[in-house]
Amino acid sequence: MKYNRDINHRHSIRLHGYDYTRAGAYFVTACVHARECLFGQIVDGVMRLDAYGEIALEYWQAIPEHCPYVDLDAFVVMPNHIHGILMLKDTTIQSVHPPTQERFAKPVAGSLPSIVRLYKAAVTRRINSLHDAPAVPVWQRNYYEHIIRDQTALDQIREYIATNPLRWEQDQLHPDNPSKW
Repeated sequence: MKYNRDINHRHSIRLHGYDYTRAGAYFVTACVHARECLFGQIVDGVMRLDAYGEIALEYWQAIPEHCPYVDLDAFVVMPNHIHGILMLKDTTIQSVHPPTQERFAKPVAGSLPSIVRLYKAAVTRRINSLHDAPAVPVWQRNYYEHIIRDQTALDQIREYIATNPLRWEQDQLHPDNPSKW
């Protein structure tokens, strides 16, 4: 099949012109490569983490150790994805650096994409080191993000995250769901 720029060109999910180092709340979803149920299973509406799921949880909880300008909020590891809310604090990063659009090979330190990239890379390295497979992908290439703009939205997303395991059978990311996106 011949390369077609209109079909094969990847488009950014970022809000054009938005400063992703800006203080605020961000909802993030990252999916496992090929949506494989790598992190455990749901039993009676409760997520039962396996060893890889424990790694995903452990490294999420460690984000503030590596990024002290980040507070963690609601989070859940699902069988084949994670959902979480990251709170970026006001820092000197925003005042020292003017808003910069992150571009390929030019990451912006302290930005949401950089934080998610660090998290996914750390989880991948650790999981691959356990089964001695350094180049095996763990995550899909991108992730979903949403800028949370008000308290109502924050409360709704927290509820969504907290109840996600209860809705696993209907989840669009469930491997048996015919309406996969």
